[in-house]
Amino acid sequence: MGPVRVERCFAFVDLCGFTAYAERHGDGAAVAALTALRTTLREVAARRGVRVVKWLGDGAMLSATEPAPVVALVVEVTARAEARGVPLAVRAGLAAGPVIMFEGDDYVGRPPNVASRLCGAAEPGGVLATPDVATAAPTWVKVTARSAFDVPGLDGPVETLRLEVDPSLPRTRDPWCGLDLPAAVDLVGGDGRGESFCSEACASAWADAHLHPTPAST
Repeated sequence: MGPVRVERCFAFVDLCGFTAYAERHGDGAAVAALTALRTTLREVAARRGVRVVKWLGDGAMLSATEPAPVVALVVEVTARAEARGVPLAVRAGLAAGPVIMFEGDDYVGRPPNVASRLCGAAEPGGVLATPDVATAAPTWVKVTARSAFDVPGLDGPVETLRLEVDPSLPRTRDPWCGLDLPAAVDLVGGDGRGESFCSEACASAWADAHLHPTPAST
């Protein structure tokens, strides 16, 4: 079977300062930090319909067919890392576009290369994305411009935008993922009890747990 070209959105995430942290605190603390990050990424990726393509030491490569769930995932994880027991700040980079799917589980092309480089350029707790990915950001995400970024191996600079939970609006809290969100009018509504959710994914997970609980075994 020959190469298959597909459209994907990619995110790379990693722990900031992990090498120094491991050196300072030892192997046990380093393993605990990695475990907290991976546990968080597995749970959030499963909820939001994002694939963990591979683990990369102190980080991971993620992908989905659409950018919106990937944006929601990385903003959630970077904003809530400490609350989820991750002892270091998380940063991320995102890009999307056509790639070659190679041997069924790897991707070759510009988007993953750009996403990886943007992750490396992001500040602790920061998320950098290309403009086409940023357009898919939910309304609770603030998008701000940043200087163009030179990616080694690519012709010309790559325009980047910074993504974060918008801090300027009145707040509400998603009862499932715990994100402190702007009280925007188009947040996904709950079941009439006044809950608001950042996405259908969190609303569905909350409903499954609270409105349709698993019967106790007898």
